[in-house]
Amino acid sequence: MRTIPILTAALLASPLAAQEVTFERGNRNTDFQPAFDAQFRAPLKNSGVQFQKETVVGGLVHPWGIEVLPDGAGLLVTERAGNLRHVSADGTLSEPIKGLPDVLAKKQGGLLDIALAPDFAETRRIFWTYAKPMKDNKTATAAAFGTLSDDMTSVSGVNEFFVQEPAVEAPMHFGSRVVFDGSGHVFVTTGEHFTQENREKAQDLNTTFGKTVRFNLDGSIPQDNPYVGDADAIDWIWSYGHRNIQGAMYRDGALWTIEHGPKGGDELNKAEAGKNYGWPVVSYGEQYSGKPVGSGKAHMEGMEQPAYFWDPVIAPAGMITYDGDMFADWKGDVLISSLYPGGLVRLELDGDRVVAEERLLRDIGRVRDVEVDSDGSILIVTDFENGSLFRLSAKQGS
Repeated sequence: MRTIPILTAALLASPLAAQEVTFERGNRNTDFQPAFDAQFRAPLKNSGVQFQKETVVGGLVHPWGIEVLPDGAGLLVTERAGNLRHVSADGTLSEPIKGLPDVLAKKQGGLLDIALAPDFAETRRIFWTYAKPMKDNKTATAAAFGTLSDDMTSVSGVNEFFVQEPAVEAPMHFGSRVVFDGSGHVFVTTGEHFTQENREKAQDLNTTFGKTVRFNLDGSIPQDNPYVGDADAIDWIWSYGHRNIQGAMYRDGALWTIEHGPKGGDELNKAEAGKNYGWPVVSYGEQYSGKPVGSGKAHMEGMEQPAYFWDPVIAPAGMITYDGDMFADWKGDVLISSLYPGGLVRLELDGDRVVAEERLLRDIGRVRDVEVDSDGSILIVTDFENGSLFRLSAKQGS
């Protein structure tokens, strides 16, 4: 076990100055016009917030997901290599928790998201997503749940309730976040595995590529899913036409997702039942080669428009609604972890429209996930071979 004592962690803390509004978004990759004014490049804002940054624990191997345990019991953190670890309140990093299934830790694949079931306090049930190794060197996004032991050393009763169809060779674009709606359902987000052949499946309702899927908490299929009873569609599917959804949240009674575009065209979407979000037919980005995506258009009848898009990209990963008290002026705002150029992105929303944007921690590099602790401080993990879990608190006197 590795420990960073509280005193040591405090010595590692450092103040971070308020962000400057002089940030420049850079040149666009495409010249597509937004469908409405609030869809693109909301005004940049400086909230004046200053962070005190504390290293909770370092030495994490490509950490991917964070979850806060109740009653001050610490945190759960996934490492893409396949390890789920417990981080205690004093900064002790556990040995890998036993009992999880094998993962394919290759390229973007591995152990991915982690989430506590809504009834965790009674059941100790946790949910997670991962790249499942399949025969013939293939893989698929999978999701499972199981029971975490009281001593945080093992998981038992594993139930693998979702395996993406079909399995493929490309270990890219897995998604994948786990989100609960508070009404007995769990959503899992997926990707379309990147290649030209695979990405076309995002429009195919007989596959779960580029989809959000919805289950009951026991892994069964809700009978009000939009394609239940449709012989030409998989009844797990909630929405489709997505590229690679690595962030999701449930907000004001709706599922919100954020997905990677290609070269430009990252999207924030309100993912509604049975709706088509366009990939790879329409996009506000272009292929990495500079060639057009799909139809070469950003708008098409029957395909939903994103609530907001970025060009150039922010490479979004985790996403939450801030609900703490430490940064009171941010309550209700959206925090998004950015892999490129890195840091955090904060959005202010008015209903379903983005009205302001702020770029934070621009020098910290690849931030894979973001969570809020019980005291309102913000937790982030950096996605590196030697990654870290940081706590961001309000700077005293600010």
